[in-house]
Amino acid sequence: MNSWAIVAIVAIAVWGFVQLRKARMGIVRDKQGNESRIAQDDPEARRELEELRERVKVLERITVDGREARAIADEIEALRNEQDKQTS
Repeated sequence: MNSWAIVAIVAIAVWGFVQLRKARMGIVRDKQGNESRIAQDDPEARRELEELRERVKVLERITVDGREARAIADEIEALRNEQDKQTS
């Protein structure tokens, strides 16, 4: 086999290994080619996700109940007021 072919195969293998390691470490590349690491533990994103989960639970409770529209509107307002008190 040609020595250039061996060099090319080794170079491709090394490049592939480096790319695999970067992916496992959470390193991503943006459109401009800049590399950055993905934040693994973002407390702000975790808090927002937890709030969204709670909202989905509330919406599920509202939709499965067979109550009148006025009762549903009152419950939504009560939940909004409760959330406003918690964030203040």
